[in-house]
Amino acid sequence: MLRTGLVVDARYQDHYTGRNHPERPTRISTLLTLVEDYHRPGMKHLAPRSATPEEIALIHDSTHIGRVAATAEKNYFAFDADTPVSSQSYATALLATGGLLTLLEAIMTREVDNGFALVRPPGHHAERNRAMGFCLFNSAAIGAQYLREKFGLQRIVVMDWDVHHGNGTQHSFYDDPGILYVSTHQYPYYPGTGAAEEVGQGQGEGYTVNLPIPAGWGNEEYQELFQGVIDPICRQFDPQFVLISAGFDAHSRDPLGGMEVTEAGFGTMARILLRIARDHAHGRCAAILEGGYDLKGLQKSVVQVLDEMAGDTLVNALPQLEPRALLPRIKAVQRQYWELPKD
Repeated sequence: MLRTGLVVDARYQDHYTGRNHPERPTRISTLLTLVEDYHRPGMKHLAPRSATPEEIALIHDSTHIGRVAATAEKNYFAFDADTPVSSQSYATALLATGGLLTLLEAIMTREVDNGFALVRPPGHHAERNRAMGFCLFNSAAIGAQYLREKFGLQRIVVMDWDVHHGNGTQHSFYDDPGILYVSTHQYPYYPGTGAAEEVGQGQGEGYTVNLPIPAGWGNEEYQELFQGVIDPICRQFDPQFVLISAGFDAHSRDPLGGMEVTEAGFGTMARILLRIARDHAHGRCAAILEGGYDLKGLQKSVVQVLDEMAGDTLVNALPQLEPRALLPRIKAVQRQYWELPKD
């Protein structure tokens, strides 16, 4: 039984996006209700702290931080049509990033083995100098850089399974060989980035792994992609930490995605990544909530990932799949940089 840290806080509801916005406070209230009834031996609740402006500046420039901070004086402001904020949004965003940093600290000091930061607003679309796509600060990217600067890690996998491509995270590390950014995402779709040929540049060439996939994919296709492409690439990279941008908008119930993944599929993805963390990173694995806008799908998926984090199923075999060829173009691109199993 592994020790799992859990970060969730009622204050994550304070970021108000207006009526009918999909990234709404009830995403947190439904998870607060969930964790009241979810009990596993070894689970430890961690109280989040707010990130400092200096920690946010690990990824974002001072102008952007100042623009977001200035919204604390406004009842309503919109960075774009998708990204409205209120007077409490800046404080909530600092608490979201700080919640992940709290979890990372607990994992690195061996207080817990792994964990999940159930926070909002999400972050993976936020660019160095721009809020967009519901996102203000890129918590996952800040967390990865924090692991390097505070704990001296040199190789970190950031796995993004949100249905939307994490353009902000990709751009944060596009020329950086120390961060392996891997993304599965519906394509073409918002925000329009994430083509297979986007592989990084300079010293970072090959360390951005985009796996754009068509609408309609479900558990079996995702499992084959994780087993046949993601697992071997991550193992060759030999990470010291596995960080998951865990969006659940690829769930079959989600109103913003076009995928057919169920909570069992997210459990399979988590198990594969947790095995990589076990074999290469001393088990160090953290997930942070990104998208996921159907409340029932969100609840069930979070439970499935938490169950996997407990470690009971890590030795269990995954279901056997019928062999089939998946997206030869993706594999052809990645074979320029990594060894992959033959089709």
